[in-house]
Amino acid sequence: MTDPGVAAAASTARETVREVNDPAGEKPRSLSHDAWRLLRRSPIFWVSVTLIAIFVLMAIWPSLFTSTDPRAVGEVRTRPGEDAVFGRDGQGYDIYARTIYGARASILVGVLATIAVTLIGGFFGMLSAFFGGWSDTVISRVTDVFFAIPLLLGGILFMTAFASDQSTPYLWVVMKVVIVLSLLGWPSVCRLMRGSVLQVKHNEYVLSARALGAGNSRIIWHHILPNAVTPVLTLTTINVGAFIVVEATLSFLGIGLVPPAVSWGVAIDEALPFVYSYPHMLLFPSLFLSLCVLSFIMLGDVIRDAFDPKSR
Repeated sequence: MTDPGVAAAASTARETVREVNDPAGEKPRSLSHDAWRLLRRSPIFWVSVTLIAIFVLMAIWPSLFTSTDPRAVGEVRTRPGEDAVFGRDGQGYDIYARTIYGARASILVGVLATIAVTLIGGFFGMLSAFFGGWSDTVISRVTDVFFAIPLLLGGILFMTAFASDQSTPYLWVVMKVVIVLSLLGWPSVCRLMRGSVLQVKHNEYVLSARALGAGNSRIIWHHILPNAVTPVLTLTTINVGAFIVVEATLSFLGIGLVPPAVSWGVAIDEALPFVYSYPHMLLFPSLFLSLCVLSFIMLGDVIRDAFDPKSR
């Protein structure tokens, strides 16, 4: 039998060692736990998340913010007042209603394009770095070819070649913009994923899993991807704002979303001829567009800082 005095002394020694190793009495924390703790203390994080939540709610449920039909016509070119909070544009549309409903198309393009770019770029980046050899060479050269095509210029060429008109279905107009952004936007994610996987694949826990007989799929899903995806997620957040800007630019040029589709880019394009006489027609959709893009960029920056141990 164990001497009670010896057991008590051993228990006291263990408590002493625990206090020395962890004076604050805290449990060991993971990188994600530390990152979330930093995010909760960041005012920028909460401001950006609040703005994004408002814009997403506008896109999903615009009738919560306005009961006015964005295509209802009234007196043309009126200034902000009781009849229309933001005034009316050159066609008599309520600018406030058009701005609220414009969030749907802009955010839909940004989110769908970002999801497609992340999946395509992440898949090929993982494939390139994990297997190496000829697959790495081929994927890298294809990535270089797509990198040589500027995103905006390629979008202009594609949308000009496959132009939309007012008879084109709304979803098809949106999907064409998503397709061109996906085709031209994935190389940046691919390169980032490739570099991240190359840093992770030679770590000891990956080599140990392979030595224990784990297959490639298990190593990728359980060991490499969870530790390599953080930089990609940060870029994904920033890409949403970037793609919203590209969509607005294409719509402003008249080759992206076209009426009767409602978006911030379309509203800016329609307001441009009256910018000197009625600047409020350009101000409000531009303000909402800027705030939406800024909120995604701020969120991406604060997530990057939280998950980057070197910045602490």
